[in-house]
Amino acid sequence: MAATTLLRAALPSIPVVNQLPGVRKTGADPSSLHEVRFATVTRAHVTSYAAVCGFPVKDVVPLTFPHVLAFPLHMAVMSSPDFPFPAIGTVHLANSITRHRPVEIGETLQLEVHTSAVQPHPKGRAIDFLARATADGETVWESTSTYLRRGRDNPDADAPGGPDHVVPGRVTWRLGSDVGRRYAAVSGDHNPIHLYRLTARALGFPRQIAHGMWSLARCVAALENRLPDAVTVDAAFKKPILLPGTVAFGQDPVESGISFALTSPRNGAPHVVGRTRSVS
Repeated sequence: MAATTLLRAALPSIPVVNQLPGVRKTGADPSSLHEVRFATVTRAHVTSYAAVCGFPVKDVVPLTFPHVLAFPLHMAVMSSPDFPFPAIGTVHLANSITRHRPVEIGETLQLEVHTSAVQPHPKGRAIDFLARATADGETVWESTSTYLRRGRDNPDADAPGGPDHVVPGRVTWRLGSDVGRRYAAVSGDHNPIHLYRLTARALGFPRQIAHGMWSLARCVAALENRLPDAVTVDAAFKKPILLPGTVAFGQDPVESGISFALTSPRNGAPHVVGRTRSVS
């Protein structure tokens, strides 16, 4: 997230400024928003990403890597006046990624992102960001990122589905205070809640928290050598991971895939709950 993009994302959260033309949110239907970009996968970028997230270096990219190529499109949509919510304060709730085939270093991808209509959620309102990566007209990777805008409770709204089996943690990972800054450098996501204690406290957190997509990527990296080429990974983000901190990773085989979780080693509370499944 470049400084100019971060500024555009932050302005709608600032009183008075958020009423200016070009900044004020119009409340229009966001399902018409659509962004496209081309990106060539470079070895340097993939190597840096792999080092931060724990993946081995290969001639194909980690399963979660195309998300960082699509992330500028997420931010372009969120920064549009026609997007109903400010980007700051919108919570990444869940993610589903499907890899149809491995993406190779050097490939040029066409990335597209569009959004669903706003949906009622028990804790406010939710919206899906649908991303797709194609190479020479072939869809090679897709994802759905669900974001929540907290607001008035909707007790009659359906709770979203998704993984719910919390696998007990069996391996502990100690996370340094710089995890958010390191991931920001390779992902472009410089949201202040992930960077420093001071910037996170300004937004209501006791100290900085890990990116949800870093947490998911770290879990996938631990499973990487057991995943088929064509696979879907579903994940729900539960409690934020405070940095520095310690988390426990667990995995269990299930029918046609693997169930996994990141939990608190102190009380077993889940941070990330996920499942993989092969794609035919």
